[in-house]
Amino acid sequence: KSTLCLALCRFIEPFAGDIAIDGVSILKVGLADLRDRITVVPQDPALFEHTLRFNLDPDGKASDAEIMELIHKAALTNLVQRDPLGLDAMVHVKGGNLSSGEKQLICICRAILRKKKIVVMDEATANIDVQTEKTIHDLIKTEFRSSTVLTVAHRLNTVVECDR
Repeated sequence: KSTLCLALCRFIEPFAGDIAIDGVSILKVGLADLRDRITVVPQDPALFEHTLRFNLDPDGKASDAEIMELIHKAALTNLVQRDPLGLDAMVHVKGGNLSSGEKQLICICRAILRKKKIVVMDEATANIDVQTEKTIHDLIKTEFRSSTVLTVAHRLNTVVECDR
């Protein structure tokens, strides 16, 4: 399953067949352009040893109001409030100062703020608690309405609300 994600982003090239997005072969799209149109939320959250703000919006394109609205929707308000630096609080190496659920929610929020047409969820709810999983499903349903979401999952409840 994860091989599909690698092939979609052209980390591996197909030796047979083709992958097309909107009828266009991914092999005919420049590599940088292709990868810029896709965002991937991996099973193991990728976090930077940097501020919470940077981890949410590495490109610095979102306003504080936009970030805080998303923080509220993602039930991460306590995370921001527990440190006096708020969004400027530091995230430790590999998110060592965060729970598994907080790490994954930050990655989901980053994907939302990137506003890409294609979102790949690669086992993104595999290692989290039930409440965080529900929050993630709610975010996917509301925030990725204009995106195509490809979900790689082992558990049926992860994909039960998918439309195809």
